Amino acid sequence: MNRWASRRVQAMPESVFATMDAAKVRARAKGLDLIDLSIGSSDLAPPEAALNALREATRDPATYGYCLKSGTFELREAACSWYQERYGLELEPNTQALALIGAQEGLANLLFATCDVGDTVLLPDPCYPSYRGAVAAAGLVGVNLPLRAENRFLADVASLSKTVLDKARVLILSYPNNPTASVVDSHYFQAVVNLCLEHSILLVHDFPYVDLVYGDYEAPSVLTCEGALETAVELYSCSKSFHMGGFRLGWALGNREALAALEKLKGAIDFNQYLGIQRAAVAALKQPRERTRQDAATFETQRDALVSALNAAGWDVPLPEAGMFVWARLPGAPDDFAFCLELAEATGVCLAPGRAFGEQGAGYVRLALVREAAVLSEAAACIAAFLNKKALPA
Repeated sequence: MNRWASRRVQAMPESVFATMDAAKVRARAKGLDLIDLSIGSSDLAPPEAALNALREATRDPATYGYCLKSGTFELREAACSWYQERYGLELEPNTQALALIGAQEGLANLLFATCDVGDTVLLPDPCYPSYRGAVAAAGLVGVNLPLRAENRFLADVASLSKTVLDKARVLILSYPNNPTASVVDSHYFQAVVNLCLEHSILLVHDFPYVDLVYGDYEAPSVLTCEGALETAVELYSCSKSFHMGGFRLGWALGNREALAALEKLKGAIDFNQYLGIQRAAVAALKQPRERTRQDAATFETQRDALVSALNAAGWDVPLPEAGMFVWARLPGAPDDFAFCLELAEATGVCLAPGRAFGEQGAGYVRLALVREAAVLSEAAACIAAFLNKKALPA
């Protein structure tokens, strides 16, 4: 036991991804070429305008110092302008927007800012693993909302008892969803908002996949629902829309009181992201919608190639309407964690085991659409061959 680890840190779940990373190291040591589909890190380039803005900023001495909230105004204003153009709702940059050092940081600090130790947080199962880590780090009690295939992976909040709802302080949702790739409409969000208003629950909607939508589907924003600004915060990121994951920049929009609490907390622990990176994000936000639609079309092509290859190999995988992932149940119901470890070490194809995202993920794998269509088809063929070899009698 680590004698310096706090009880909060000890309560945090172990990272399955760290174990998978060790498997990747062993695969490389065998001389295998990796096809890493375990992490949702975009393989596309950021907008050139964003990169140019960053290059220019590095030559501007005004960007070298600490950045207090006033220095983030251009980003907050651009985020609100982008939101109004996309969703038709005007937000106030000074009170309804806040700069983040990535949405992951924003969610964790938002829990610290709005909850006390022992408070109850409702979170989906499966979910992005950092949600559980943030809940544990803040000393909160997590109550799982099962996402099941028969319910289109929707969080059935209305089925919760009045006792649980009255105890809940925060509800975390994310649609388009990671890892299931499920989507919702505005009617679903309105029902959730109504429930949160009734029970005084802060609704936190993690919204990084707003632009990764396919066909005619458009991802609704929870903030456009009636009453949402009284009870909801929405988190955005540059990582998916603009392929700037390593830049670590995002923003929060929504309820004034929750954002004021978050601002006060962040004021004690960070000075915001480098101003040059903020300028890059502003340039990205000002790009025409056609840019993100073209990038989504690239992922759609990659989605089609992967799903087609998996289905041809005997899997039953529906086409996701949005997001960066395919969520697939393993044929024959092998242990998903053991399967992913063995697959990586035998073939170099790396997937994320479903149990990394929660109990409801057992028996599933998540495949990220982060390689060219031909490579994804190759990966599917390797997976199929590996499964067939395992199925042969000894």
